[in-house]
Amino acid sequence: MEPSTLALFWAGGIAVSILVYVLLDGFDLGVGILFGTTRDEAKRARMMASIAPFWDGNETWLVVIGASLFAAFPAVYVVFLGAFYLPVLVMLLGLILRGVAFEFRYRAERSRGLWDRGFFVGSLLATFVQGAAIGAMMRGIPVENGQFAGTSLDWLHPFPVLTGVGLVLGYALLGASWLVLKTDGTLRDWAYARIPYLLAGVVIVLGLAFATAVTVDLTGDLQRGGHQIAGWALIFPLVAAAALLGVGVAARARLDRLPFALTAVSFIAAFATLATMMWPYMIPYALTIADAAAPEASLRFFFYAGIVVLPVIAAYTIGVYWVFRGKVGRG
Repeated sequence: MEPSTLALFWAGGIAVSILVYVLLDGFDLGVGILFGTTRDEAKRARMMASIAPFWDGNETWLVVIGASLFAAFPAVYVVFLGAFYLPVLVMLLGLILRGVAFEFRYRAERSRGLWDRGFFVGSLLATFVQGAAIGAMMRGIPVENGQFAGTSLDWLHPFPVLTGVGLVLGYALLGASWLVLKTDGTLRDWAYARIPYLLAGVVIVLGLAFATAVTVDLTGDLQRGGHQIAGWALIFPLVAAAALLGVGVAARARLDRLPFALTAVSFIAAFATLATMMWPYMIPYALTIADAAAPEASLRFFFYAGIVVLPVIAAYTIGVYWVFRGKVGRG
């Protein structure tokens, strides 16, 4: 069965929202991860200042994703939460912890160390479970009669664990590139110095994940899906690899704007790779877009709300980044 135009519209809208969330919340989660690797209060204060105008607005896109799934693809919402109740709960706790810590550290001088650790741990937890969920989705989610048919710990397979670690390193790379873009002086130099190590870590973990996929998962759900990837889609991994190589070259040449832009390109290419792997499934390899879509009347009603709300959120996001463009001051 072919999906309707409205179902494709909402599938595309959700995909774009996920990509925007990954890029925008990815860099501030990455800064939070890097935050825990230094005890220099001056550096920590400038790290906070570099993401202060953006971090809460970035998480709006996570709300958009959840609301869109619930309304447009309720079957996906049911299966996804059934499979990932624990990681979703951990992610939300991590996001709450880092949000509270962000505000409290400025006021609570005696317990600032506690809130600083909370900001780091919250960022780390939220990032890891996002990556682990991606890995579990790539392996395939068992579904029977429209319900999740696995266990609550399926996502802790070695492959999802490696994708979780990989996303931690990837977000940290995005965060370091953001600090290079938005700061100067010693913090900029500090961020530049970490980019080569983060790049190496990303490449190593990706290699280990690939090795796990073709050994441990050789007869697992990743292969049982029987899903063939078009040859032209191989261009996306090549673009991602070229972009990561470019990040290293740009960091070595001290070109402030390029590391963040090229890291973003690598994430976009990786996302495109996942999209071609999973198409036309919403839940690999069980529910397609057509299978999971809500009735046409519901999709149409939701469409009228979406064409009003989504442009407003996009305009707000663009406006914030325009107003707070340029390097962060030292004040």
